[in-house]
Amino acid sequence: MKIYKLIPHDTKINFVKNRRYTYAFSIIVTLISILAFIFHGLNFGIDFRGGFIMEIRTQQEVNLGSLREKLSKLDVGEVYLQEFGSKNDVLIRIPSSSDHSKRDLSLEKVKAALGESVEYRKVEKIGPKVGSELVRDATLAIIISLIAILIYIWLRFEWQFAICGVIALAHDCLVLMGLYSVCHYFEFNVNAIVALLMTACYSIHDTVVVFDRIREDMLAYRHLSVAELLNKAINETLSRTVLTSLTTVLSLLALCFFGGKVIFDFCFPILFGLIFGTFSSICLSAPLLLFTGIRVDGKDIEVGLDKIR
Repeated sequence: MKIYKLIPHDTKINFVKNRRYTYAFSIIVTLISILAFIFHGLNFGIDFRGGFIMEIRTQQEVNLGSLREKLSKLDVGEVYLQEFGSKNDVLIRIPSSSDHSKRDLSLEKVKAALGESVEYRKVEKIGPKVGSELVRDATLAIIISLIAILIYIWLRFEWQFAICGVIALAHDCLVLMGLYSVCHYFEFNVNAIVALLMTACYSIHDTVVVFDRIREDMLAYRHLSVAELLNKAINETLSRTVLTSLTTVLSLLALCFFGGKVIFDFCFPILFGLIFGTFSSICLSAPLLLFTGIRVDGKDIEVGLDKIR
């Protein structure tokens, strides 16, 4: 029985030869992301900027769509609605205004729009101190994740693989941060941290698969040059990498197109990060081994750039 493959097993794309183009593209995108972060900043959501949290109970079942549309006309920023408990209970998050004199007006506008028939079960204010602590904790979580991944790859392979893997991983996280900096349509909130961590997970998973095949081919094909080894390993895992990412991409696209605005704001950054994570696993992490060198049975393989074909 013939098995259909999206990418043939004997594909021979010369990723090493084209590495200069992929390096240039990655450097440009990373610089744009860094400059956007420095000069444009992030559109922090209520989780980081502060605001109000209201728990209300209505007399009838809540229609979140119509309620969201009603509150969006109040000019108080992006209002988040979440159903919890019974179908009559709603959690409302209202961002704080940057204008100190108008900070409480947004809360009063929402109360006026909801009317007197609503029961307010809880109204709390989130101060900027909580937001700053959340920024610190989120940054620390990402840094610890990168360090843990570095140690894991170092122990499983060699330090050369660990450095290349973390460089590719940092590239993916910076590019995703660039999306939030360039496009202020997407608020940087707790969901953004989830998107960053999911991007890191997908990226490092694909990278480890490629690294594992490189190590196997190093032992099986000792007569090949380093460039040939890297190209062979990337091409052998290319079908698996593309298919794995493609299935996830199709699921995320469906959620983006049919899930509504709230789902779109959550899924699109993950989709964006996944695409760049797949790109870095194929075009960055393995070719970077040309600069660090690789080892077989504890012995260095000569990797002069003048020997690369």
